[in-house]
Amino acid sequence: VKTIALFDDFHHANDPHQEHDFGAFEAEGAKLFFKIDYYDKTLKIGSPNPADPSVTERVITIMLTDEY
Repeated sequence: VKTIALFDDFHHANDPHQEHDFGAFEAEGAKLFFKIDYYDKTLKIGSPNPADPSVTERVITIMLTDEY
């Protein structure tokens, strides 16, 4: 989680829309992905405004790349 919090290796290949919501990195010899999704407060549909925390819940998925 600390690696994700400090992650700043965003570039066109992994962040073409410049949303900074996806990343890939290696930790302790394992390759991992993370993805952040933005839902409404009920977690049922996408947020109407991802930049507004009063209407948004963020959900992060972290997985080994070989699980994809």
